[in-house]
Amino acid sequence: MKTALALHGGAGTILQSSMTPELQAQYESGLQQALQAGYSVLEKGGSALDAVEAAVFSLEDFPMFNAGRGSVFNHDGKHEMDASIMNGANLTAGAVCGISGVRNPIALARLVMEKSEHVLLSGKGAEAFAQLHSVAFEPEAYFYNELRHQQWKDAVAEDKIILDHSEKKFGTVGAVALDAKGNLAAATSTGGMTNKKFGRVGDSPIIGAGTYANNDTCAVSCTGHGELFIRSVVAYDISCLMAYKGYNLEQACQEVVHEKLIKIGGEGGLVAIDKYGNICMPFNSPGMYRACKDSNGLEAVKIYPDV
Repeated sequence: MKTALALHGGAGTILQSSMTPELQAQYESGLQQALQAGYSVLEKGGSALDAVEAAVFSLEDFPMFNAGRGSVFNHDGKHEMDASIMNGANLTAGAVCGISGVRNPIALARLVMEKSEHVLLSGKGAEAFAQLHSVAFEPEAYFYNELRHQQWKDAVAEDKIILDHSEKKFGTVGAVALDAKGNLAAATSTGGMTNKKFGRVGDSPIIGAGTYANNDTCAVSCTGHGELFIRSVVAYDISCLMAYKGYNLEQACQEVVHEKLIKIGGEGGLVAIDKYGNICMPFNSPGMYRACKDSNGLEAVKIYPDV
């Protein structure tokens, strides 16, 4: 049985003109590390669920991506993180939103799926659940990043919400996988938007919007302007087009990312794998940090559009 894994580290206005070779090498290194972390699980016969968690765990620990350690600052100068995970074998899912101090939100999302009767826990309640299950917490200094802090100060001064960097970038990380038993899984994690207010939550922890997995169709993890992805129920829409209209993965991704989203001004992208191990990594923004690997020898780490 074919195995495959794909992941992303965010999409948006990622311009080659403002990317130094050193910076590009750092981003690519972070993607490669996460790819190895996730795919090594599959190579050892591990589950798709373990693989996506391992890949996202690695991305959360890498400070250049807006999730976990690299999360952006909210309006109050704090970090509010969201994450979700879904098992395509039985459609179980877990998610958290608006949490602070948790080192790896994706690990907490999985605990919600496996150790509670709920799907989505938020804020202080989610943090209490994390403490109950001995999840690792870190002090605020762990999440501090000078670049992120400057972005936040600029955003507060201008009283605007910034999607990630000063260039428009949708900072979310995620992964999808197919294991040797034919099971699919998806996981997504984010620090949200710089200077976000009022407990804003995007698509990342919303099952069906930012994350979805179903063994009958595909696994999807999204990155983009969360409000538009929620309104379009992007991840589930791709699965539905395959289930109800007989689309293949590429056709479904094409319709949702390059037609439906664009019609309502939705910018971003996603990574997806179908039950046969086919991989799609479409985006309608200038770039998307992404990587993939499968048991047929495919391996790629990319930032810009394919020429």
